[in-house]
Amino acid sequence: MLPIDAAAHSSRWRRRHPVDKAVLGLGLTVLAISLPAWPGAALVLVTAVVLLLGPAGVPARRLWRAYRVPLGFCVTGAVTLLVRVGGPGGFVSWAEDGPPRAGELLLRTSAASLGVLLFAFTTPMSDLLPRLVRAGVPAPLVDVALVTYRMSFLLLDSVRRVHRAQAARLGHTTRAATWRSLGGLGATAFVRSFDRAARLQTGLAGRGYDGTLRVLVPEARVSARFTAASGALLAALAALTFVLERPLS
Repeated sequence: MLPIDAAAHSSRWRRRHPVDKAVLGLGLTVLAISLPAWPGAALVLVTAVVLLLGPAGVPARRLWRAYRVPLGFCVTGAVTLLVRVGGPGGFVSWAEDGPPRAGELLLRTSAASLGVLLFAFTTPMSDLLPRLVRAGVPAPLVDVALVTYRMSFLLLDSVRRVHRAQAARLGHTTRAATWRSLGGLGATAFVRSFDRAARLQTGLAGRGYDGTLRVLVPEARVSARFTAASGALLAALAALTFVLERPLS
């Protein structure tokens, strides 16, 4: 199980309906994109961190391990705005308005990523995907997503086991040995993925699969109080942004 999925299953908001958490997490993402970068996105970023570490109960180390990957993409995208290709300054030169634009992009993207992580860290996919059918998503599409989600864990487990076996047999002592082990790892994972898919298809056929995967979904109701509090928080962030953005007279 991936760390973020394990955190979602042990979250304090695990039993809440996905709609409750979608209003809050995705609402923060929308605010981070639509509000001015300063101070709007900065306020969203701080609010998301406080909610993740506080009420949601996400461990700080686990949050950082999940956040550093999208943060790396955010930083990479912002760095490209610091330079300009072509023009009177030469083939590559510093952009005149590069630092402000890079800072705004970094604030927006990092805050929006935290909003998405707030939803991901509190909502397991096994709770979300089956409910999509009730929302109007075609059942075959949801079934494919469920099977792909399950197969991804099996594939990662196979890759982890093969890598551990190669390391125990000194398969990573030299660079040449590492490349050979990497090739064998890819080939083994490819063959095992097809073998698991074939066994899964055989198992489903033996259990009378008729085109729909029926799974048990934990009972949960949309909390009007939680949704209203989330909406009030989002409105307060938007209002505070416009108040702080207005110059003092």
